[in-house]
Order: sequence, then C-alpha cells, then structure tokens
Amino acid sequence: TKTIVSGDMLECEIYPIWKTNKASIRNKTRKESRPAQRNLNNKNAVKRVIRLLNTNFDKQDIWITLTYKDNPTEEQARKDIQNYIRRLKRYIERCKLEPMKYIYVTESSEKRVHHHVVMNFEDRDTAEAIWDKGRTQSRRLQPDDYGLEGMARYITKQKKDSKRYACSKNLKQPKVYEAYSKFSKRRAEKLAREDMDPKATFEKMYPRYTFKDMEVKYSSFVSGCYIYTRMKMIKNDAKGAENDETKITRVYVAEEKHQTA
Repeated sequence: TKTIVSGDMLECEIYPIWKTNKASIRNKTRKESRPAQRNLNNKNAVKRVIRLLNTNFDKQDIWITLTYKDNPTEEQARKDIQNYIRRLKRYIERCKLEPMKYIYVTESSEKRVHHHVVMNFEDRDTAEAIWDKGRTQSRRLQPDDYGLEGMARYITKQKKDSKRYACSKNLKQPKVYEAYSKFSKRRAEKLAREDMDPKATFEKMYPRYTFKDMEVKYSSFVSGCYIYTRMKMIKNDAKGAENDETKITRVYVAEEKHQTA
C-alpha cells in the first residue's frame, strides 16, 4: 500500500508484490511489454507533474501561456524560455520577493511553438510584459476537487516521453509512505469487487480526507488486482490532516522497522 500526499490531495495505490526472479520475468516479456512499458512511463511522468503542482501551487499562483509571432526551432524555443525565467528571477531579486518556484512545458508542432509556465509569481501584468516574443495569456490557478490535475494533464497532453517538463530546484516533493501488510490479498480483492464499501473503507483509513474515486485494474502478466484511489483534504481541516499525516508516518515507520527485523 503506497500513500502519496500532494498538498490537499491524497492518493492510495494498492498492488501485489512477489518474491521472484525479476530478471527472468523481464526477459520473457520484454518484447510483448515494451509498448505497455512506454505507456506506463508516460502515465507516471504525468503523475509526477500532477503531484508537483498540487504540492507547490494554489489559487494565489498563476499559469501563463507564451506564444510566438514566428515559429522558432525547438532549440531556440528552449533558449527563449530559459531566458524568460532568468529575467523573472532578476525582477524578483530586485524587488526582494519570495524565491521563484515554477514548472514549464514546451509544446511544438509544425504550425506553432508555445510554452506553459506555472509559477508563484502573482503579478500577471509583469509576467506578461517580460515576454517579448509574441502574445501571452495568464490566469489564476483554479484547483477543483482533484486539485490541479486537469491543468497538469492539459499542459502535458502533447509530450510522449519522459522529458515532459522542467522545474525549479526549490519545489517541495510529494510525501510518499509505503506499507507491506496494510492490505491482505483477500481484503484487496474484496475491495476490488466492492464487497467492501470503498468510500467507507478509505475514509476510515484517512479520516481527514473525503473519498473521490477508485480505479481497479488487472495485469496481463501477473495475478492480483491493482487499486488506485484519490481523496481530498476536508476543507478548513488542514491541521487535522497534518495530524493524520503524522499518524501515517508513525504507522508506516513502525511497520518498516518490523519488516526489517
């Protein structure tokens, strides 16, 4: 059972593990699983962006799209966005503002190149004025029941490789907790069949969060179910959720010590 806390969002991943020769399985299925592995890598890259956004940004921050008058090469576009970030940083240093945090994605096609930037820079007018290559469009972030997931999927929709984004080094990382005996195989299967009420089960496990949805999948190569659940912190209960997070940490650390022993 893996619990991932990203800002107000909590994800729970439940999946089977085995003591087996991983190399032999990998060699046997390498040819058949290569497209599936690429697809999995892409999904995981999108999840990383979603989690980073939910961990580091909220409705006080902005999302800006930067376009061009002409159509530069990808190399030139990369230089342009890096120069734009440097100019913003210089402005922040001069004004003694909070250090800049950002994530950006560059999209390119035969017709146009443009950049999406999410950052903790509140002055939209200045953010737009610093870009001198074409038009801009900025807006405040608007988290919904799934945080900033919708926006994250939109800005990463074109990329089909792991190099989906660039980000500042000062971003906070999502908190990840793993446990090996939180769910038995039997209990996981009952949950997958919904013989157990998913909403009641997960809200009991994480009482400061409200259940949003659950997805169940099965693998073509191995037995067992894979369960993925999303939850959101109950509004105005950040302190309680923080206490829950401390409890999660304590339980998982205790179990890890038991497994090591």
